[in-house]
Amino acid sequence: HSQMYLDQLSEVLGALDAPVVGVLGNHDYWSGADEVHRALTRAGVEVLKNRNTTITIRNERLQIVGLDDAYTGNADREAAVRGLRADLPAIGLSHIAEEADWLWAHGVPLVLAGHTHAGQVTLARLHEIAIGRVAGPRYVHGLYGARRPVEGGPRGAVYVGAGIGAAVMPFRFGERGRREVALFELGLAIGCIDEHHEEQAPLPGRKPSPELTEKRKAKVAKKAEIRERKNGKRNGWLPGK
Repeated sequence: HSQMYLDQLSEVLGALDAPVVGVLGNHDYWSGADEVHRALTRAGVEVLKNRNTTITIRNERLQIVGLDDAYTGNADREAAVRGLRADLPAIGLSHIAEEADWLWAHGVPLVLAGHTHAGQVTLARLHEIAIGRVAGPRYVHGLYGARRPVEGGPRGAVYVGAGIGAAVMPFRFGERGRREVALFELGLAIGCIDEHHEEQAPLPGRKPSPELTEKRKAKVAKKAEIRERKNGKRNGWLPGK
């Protein structure tokens, strides 16, 4: 987990000619959330930390709900949807896709998520075993829920993107493990973009225990302590000295 490419990230994002909104994930917290947040802000990105914002595109208003990282225990659902208007459309951003179920029930019918990297190795459905059954997520990659909710079914949809990075192993295999930048058309009519995913059923998954959540929080604190000590040695001082 490194801050090595934050300047390059700021340069790329700053060149985009569109409103840019985002949320942080667990790797951002492990690398240093404050530094990542500052780099994104320099690039003109609006980072949503458990809050929502409204953007205007072609005279149409769109609410975006940003839920902070649930994996590291930083999500505050109630704060994220506070003040949300029922008369305007809304999209949710959550690093952890499993937060979608709650967001659907609170006025956010479409959620965009990440975290899983699609499992990275998707040959012979290994991603469903490694991510969905061992690690615990119910939503691994692609589209889940329902774009047009029906009585008794899911109340919204969530799309889990594969992203462009990698974790643990610096490689990807299989069609669904490829790096991905997802593009969506929003509107009342059927879009013209070719779709490569249909809605799919979630995996059984398992909810993290309170003890596991606390361990994840402690990991963030430990990594922050290590960073401070490294920076202190580099600059000739040690934290607490």
